[in-house]
Amino acid sequence: MSRRKINQITGLLLLVGFAGALAIYLTAQPVTLDPLLGDPLTTKKFVHEMRVIGGKGNVMAAEFIDGFSNLWHGRNLAGTVAVLSVIVTLAFRFVATRTDLNASHPSGDRTPPPGPAR
Repeated sequence: MSRRKINQITGLLLLVGFAGALAIYLTAQPVTLDPLLGDPLTTKKFVHEMRVIGGKGNVMAAEFIDGFSNLWHGRNLAGTVAVLSVIVTLAFRFVATRTDLNASHPSGDRTPPPGPAR
């Protein structure tokens, strides 16, 4: 695959990813919590009970799960989509340039040609 084609596909991937992220950001509704319950991880009583039952690891796991699940709702989802589109684009460029390097050697052998020993 030529450099020009790789650059075109890279630009297209970034354009689609960022356009999707922008559309999500502009149309996302703010996340609303239940007014009576709220977020239980913000109350000292709930965190204390979790620590008594499962220790500090239980509290850390609950905070991690809560933080990870927040990435997939509302405006945070737009940031997640933008970051994922950059990761996918970088992965594509890595694979495309590696196959391009392998294609430049007709036999697929990437060993250097024999020469004087150093």
